Amino acid sequence: MQEAARVAIDLGAESCRVSLLRWTSGQPSITVIHRIPNGPVRHGESLFWPLTKILAGLEEGLRKAAATAPEGIASVGVDGWSVDYVRLPADGKMLREPFCYRDERTTATKEATDRIISPFDLYQRTGTYPLKINTVYQLLADSAAGPKGEHRRFDSRAPWLMLPEFVLYWLSGRRVAEYTNATHTGLVNLKTGQWDAELFEMLGLPIEAAPELVPSGTVLGPLIGPLAQLDAFRTTQIIAPATHDTASAIAGIPTDLSSAAYISSGTWSLVGTITAAPVTTKYAFDAGYTNIGAAAGGLLLHSLINSMWVLKQCMDAWAAQGRPWSIENLIQEATACNDTGGVLDMDAETLMLDSDMPRRINSELTRQGSDAIPDVAGNEPLFARTIFESLARRYASATANLEKMLGRKLERIHMIGGATRNRLLIALTEQRTGLPVEIGETESSTIGNLAVQLAASEASSGRVTPRRVREWAARLCNQ
Repeated sequence: MQEAARVAIDLGAESCRVSLLRWTSGQPSITVIHRIPNGPVRHGESLFWPLTKILAGLEEGLRKAAATAPEGIASVGVDGWSVDYVRLPADGKMLREPFCYRDERTTATKEATDRIISPFDLYQRTGTYPLKINTVYQLLADSAAGPKGEHRRFDSRAPWLMLPEFVLYWLSGRRVAEYTNATHTGLVNLKTGQWDAELFEMLGLPIEAAPELVPSGTVLGPLIGPLAQLDAFRTTQIIAPATHDTASAIAGIPTDLSSAAYISSGTWSLVGTITAAPVTTKYAFDAGYTNIGAAAGGLLLHSLINSMWVLKQCMDAWAAQGRPWSIENLIQEATACNDTGGVLDMDAETLMLDSDMPRRINSELTRQGSDAIPDVAGNEPLFARTIFESLARRYASATANLEKMLGRKLERIHMIGGATRNRLLIALTEQRTGLPVEIGETESSTIGNLAVQLAASEASSGRVTPRRVREWAARLCNQ
């Protein structure tokens, strides 16, 4: 009898994927069954995620998975980007589609929060670097005045769920916050590993609106709803893997990272390593490092860097002007560029925003004393080369900071995510960091999602172990 299949749902800022793991003669094979294009949409002056469309696409993908796996599907897990969330009304559906973290509504609430508790004190308390996109500032913005003075329609007492956990709730009916994702809210106490009740009270946030906190690998129960009537889903269990996509991606690395850094490069880049204890020194704070829960124990100490978002925004702008490029052609042409237009500060606030990115890049270049790049046909590879060079230099400063904080040298970098297909960026990263780059999985979050599901399904204690997750990751990477 063939072993039952597994499904991993990965929510991405540019696309959401439904992947199916099946077994043939005991060997695993992972296929992307369905892909849903994604991106924030603007309504008036605000940015939202089209969650209704995403859910419809996920249902279509799950139906495809059921039709493809007559042997049945043992479990489904979900991971996705952090910080954004859904508010629930009394009927448990969705008050409205969730804000995107790039919406500018949190500027005022972060400034107000900084007057209540200093950013460094908050950092030492939670380990989370206080970026204005963090959940804590978004929750506070829900009851603040809007851009034209109108009040947000959210009651601060309305229950909320992070986006991957909302999908898990949609599938299982159980409302939880998985630990790796919860640590990214800025509301989990480093010492206790639980919601910081005192901090909730200090900021005027009702803790009863927060979900139950659970560890990676928690089995939430059987699939519910219309999908449960399909034969393949009749005994399916819903599992919370490491729901933060970066934590899932790192769980998908089969090698020991004790002497290595990881770079997870996509819309954002994360440069860091796994630590046994949090690092909340003033140096770590000034360098912009955050401490996020890792799957099955430990912490991810990393820096968040604006990444391929910048190039994607450029490509969208060029396509709108009738100058479309594929990423493959851009990389090829950028490799042939002998020079760049200067070096960008990838952390510049203006590069975090959407629309008109070539102009924003030129504004940054001229601000730093470099010449602007004329935004005309033929110069697109020069923009791309400038972005790749700037990103590699930022990776170099991030790894140097890691070595200083750890008090030891790193031996290599393990790179995962979309950048594993970008040979130019890999070469530039090796040049700028002086470290060899080990190429990992492009879809490492899917590997980690499934590895945690498999480890959870066999864990008699109910807790997954790092060793077993790594063993499953190694087996899945060798498919």
